Amino acid sequence: MAITLSEQDQHTLRIAAWGAVSLITAAGAAGSPHKAATQASIALTSATGVVGHVLTKAPKGLYSSKTTAALADKVLPALTASMTLLQQLDAAEADNFRRTVLVTIEAAGHGQKSEPSPTMAEMARKITAALDAA
Repeated sequence: MAITLSEQDQHTLRIAAWGAVSLITAAGAAGSPHKAATQASIALTSATGVVGHVLTKAPKGLYSSKTTAALADKVLPALTASMTLLQQLDAAEADNFRRTVLVTIEAAGHGQKSEPSPTMAEMARKITAALDAA
């Protein structure tokens, strides 16, 4: 099933997915944030389907948040809204989006010199909870 997303819907998906990269990278700042961000970005831009087409570019205005908390205030609700929207339109694309974000989080953890920190693990839990809240 081909779905059509409005510009606003696409923006919400981009805020959610690229914001998840930013949140997990911020949580891993004590390790190697550059490697975490690189690995996560590669995972995100490797997405396929409608989600893959939408996520090829980062959203404007996402990186204006001055704190991780302010960023989370934008991103976590966008994750839930994205899942709700995609579940209404196409369950397969909703699953694709969820798996893409989770792989992105996992990839960021592999960008660390050692095991992901407790801070990264907690941020991953918050992202997963936002995805599952839909």
